[in-house]
Amino acid sequence: MKKITQHPIDIVVAWVDGADPEIRQKKISFLKSNGSFFHPGASQTRFHSLNEVEYCVLSILKFAPFIRNIFIVTDQQDPKIDRAIKKYFPERFRDIRIVDHNEIFEGYEDYIPTFNSICISNMLWRIKGLSDQFVYFNDDIFLLRPVNPSDWFVNNKPVLRGRWSFPPYERLLWDKLKEKFMRFFTSKKYQERSASFQVNQWNAAKKLGFRWRYFRSGHTPVALNRQTLKNYFDNHPEMLKKNISFRFRNYYQFNTVALANHLEIKSGNKNRMISQVIYLRPHKRGEDYVNRKLSIAGNNKNFLFICVQSLDLVNVKDQEKVIQKMKILLELDIK
Repeated sequence: MKKITQHPIDIVVAWVDGADPEIRQKKISFLKSNGSFFHPGASQTRFHSLNEVEYCVLSILKFAPFIRNIFIVTDQQDPKIDRAIKKYFPERFRDIRIVDHNEIFEGYEDYIPTFNSICISNMLWRIKGLSDQFVYFNDDIFLLRPVNPSDWFVNNKPVLRGRWSFPPYERLLWDKLKEKFMRFFTSKKYQERSASFQVNQWNAAKKLGFRWRYFRSGHTPVALNRQTLKNYFDNHPEMLKKNISFRFRNYYQFNTVALANHLEIKSGNKNRMISQVIYLRPHKRGEDYVNRKLSIAGNNKNFLFICVQSLDLVNVKDQEKVIQKMKILLELDIK
């Protein structure tokens, strides 16, 4: 029988509202200062917010009541979820804290502002008061139904969600050939490679000595051990500095989650689980796509999480479908 952890578990949610004029100006100013108005990691959809963070937090409070604290990490912004929390979970209001980038980058102020989720995730372990056991969410990930502590930690070790994969050799080869073509046959002598979720994970695995396969995770809540990350970065300070030096996501960075997962594997952690996440990518899909996906999410109890990607890019009708579904799921007032 699995031993359920009794240690406190916190959740960390990374959030940004890219429509905020101050954030937009910071980003534009940095791009201008570096002689470019376009960067592969500066796509606006990475920064848009449709108030998903409110439903993310409410889903956690409803379906994971054992969570001790929720930390929302942001750049001098206010997600404005106080009203919803006070209305539906007033007893949990003080368990939610806004954490500014200045806190997690304390002593590393030269690396902010940052518009790079990899850099931010590199520094989450530095949140003051964070439990050694915590779960990392993006604001576009929601719980679909009740979860247990053992869905994230067993025998005080993180449950690693994902699967073994071969290294992304095809992507690596294609990117190399594309770069050579651009250099020799076009006027663009250098164009920065677009960051790749797979390549960034593979970069982490390579650093830890993996050669022929890597443990590939998806866009799902990720269980992490704060001490594991702290110990590694304390012993590799220059590696940390290099990785957080990129203001926007970069092809050559290593993914924090992949680093943590492979450190766990090397330490003997055998807790494995499939992702149990359903992806909703409504942009440029068929008319029935959203209804079909939401129906699967509601009926298939094997799915614990849903990740809604680039909701800002879809039409208002489909946006409203997703929002209404979340309200019904969370038993919120529907207006």
